[in-house]
Amino acid sequence: MKAAVIQEFGGPETLKVEEIGTPVPGAGEIRVRVKAAGVQAYDTAVRSGWTPPGMTISFPQVLGNDFAGIVDAVGEGVTEFAVGDEVLGWALLSCYAEFLVVSTEQVVPKPAAMPWEVAGAFSASAQTAHTALKALEVGEGDTLLVHAAAGGVGTIAVQLAAIWGATAIGTASERNHEYLKSLGATPVTYGEGLADRVRALAPGGVTAALDGIGGHALDVSVELVKDKNRIATLVDFGRVEELGVRAVFSQRAKERLAELTALYAEGRLRVEVSKTYPLERAADAHREMETGHARGKIAVTV
Repeated sequence: MKAAVIQEFGGPETLKVEEIGTPVPGAGEIRVRVKAAGVQAYDTAVRSGWTPPGMTISFPQVLGNDFAGIVDAVGEGVTEFAVGDEVLGWALLSCYAEFLVVSTEQVVPKPAAMPWEVAGAFSASAQTAHTALKALEVGEGDTLLVHAAAGGVGTIAVQLAAIWGATAIGTASERNHEYLKSLGATPVTYGEGLADRVRALAPGGVTAALDGIGGHALDVSVELVKDKNRIATLVDFGRVEELGVRAVFSQRAKERLAELTALYAEGRLRVEVSKTYPLERAADAHREMETGHARGKIAVTV
């Protein structure tokens, strides 16, 4: 099968399509003919030389952690899925490929109306946002500040906040303000003077914050939110202990993903895929990801 792999660490040019062996499902597993895969900062970090805790990188290494596709074969004991079923899920470092093998515990049915590129890019950001907001106990009456609100995680976070009865204020460049309004969030421009702009929008105060940028954004969160246990960072882990805030890592679970796909199917969650690239141009997808300016999600189609 064809897969986008790295044979060494380095820049986007190291990500190339090659022929590798097609995997075979074992007991409790299914093989999926991949239609689309999401692109994440996680992927670009691995390509550049980062090894995720508890994992081993071996060349040729396939990249990609989220996927959607059609069940192609089932392993022994699998009764929940059948050949031909449309599914989405997560499978670490194996998704930029024509086929992948995954446990049935990491897969849910794809909503019929969900486009392939959206389904392929759905799992990571949706589950990270859900994990974070649950950890922060965001709910009725809260005012949540979301940094990088137009990105993949932020897009879901502001919508979940609204669904759960909170008011969401999202930082973004001005070109993304109308987009955030369409998601039910109040936009605010990031940069110098951010704290004062947020205070003007939230005279009753900010009760929780989700940081997807670090640095100044995290400083502003600490300035605005009284309860430091209700500030979560997804990126600036080196300052967590110093500031007394929380580090949040996505806790992926089948039940969590099923809840999120149900919200999508009900029309209560929206995901924008701003750019799609064919598998052969996976390197260009990484270049786009590394600009840091992508709105919503980026996907590779197979």
